[in-house]
Amino acid sequence: MESISTRLTATAEQVAAEAAELVRDARARLLAGGSVRVDTKSSETDVVTAVDRDTERFVRAKLAELRPGEPVVGEEDGGDLTPGGVNWVVDPIDGTVNFLYGYPWFAVSLAAQVDGVSVAGAVVEPVSGRRWTATRGGGAFLDGRPLRVGAPERLELALVGTGFAYRVDRRLRQAELVAGLLGRVRDIRRAGAASLELCAVGAGWTDAYFEHGLNRWDWAAGALVAAEAGAVVGLPGEEPALGEDLTFAAAPSIAGALREAIADGGGAGV
Repeated sequence: MESISTRLTATAEQVAAEAAELVRDARARLLAGGSVRVDTKSSETDVVTAVDRDTERFVRAKLAELRPGEPVVGEEDGGDLTPGGVNWVVDPIDGTVNFLYGYPWFAVSLAAQVDGVSVAGAVVEPVSGRRWTATRGGGAFLDGRPLRVGAPERLELALVGTGFAYRVDRRLRQAELVAGLLGRVRDIRRAGAASLELCAVGAGWTDAYFEHGLNRWDWAAGALVAAEAGAVVGLPGEEPALGEDLTFAAAPSIAGALREAIADGGGAGV
């Protein structure tokens, strides 16, 4: 019998895919010379577009139709988690700066959570059409193909993803941490969309990813993909020795060594 979580994953994939079509059409208009309204949030470099807001409104309306009465928490319009039932967490465009510049690494991220824990999720890329999905206890998939994390022999052979905050003072501390890691890993990647960075760990495209300061909508779906693919995952509040707001996903073979390297680099103070 199909589980409730499996049905939630199907809903997440359906709604995220339909929302991704809206984002893809908006991108096509931009590339054709159109324009989009852009505002700022926490800083001049932290942007939100009308497409972000329109897409989140679409997701909320669609969920109200398919899953009436279930609360939605979104990057643009907020919301609060309600204990005991299903809550939806949406990032309408994860990687808004990439979207705005025409860089094709951004996604619609949608997860179902119960008591703050993701049980189903989908991350859909508007440009490539790739669909990343996961169900708690049911595995992670890319376009229906099962995912499995990589297995680097040691940290020095690991390809590690990361990201940076918009506040200049914090970015500088994060840069110092990454500078210290460069001599201890194969290389560093920074693509600008947390959900996709987490999915990349699940696919074995990178061996680990960490970032301080993510919000729930940044990791809700992608972290589940990584975890269900076999990654060691730590969410904000779970890795206090490395920073209260650290999100962490790594192949099991190097997770301990990476934790140690982040701690040595002063991760708790970032």
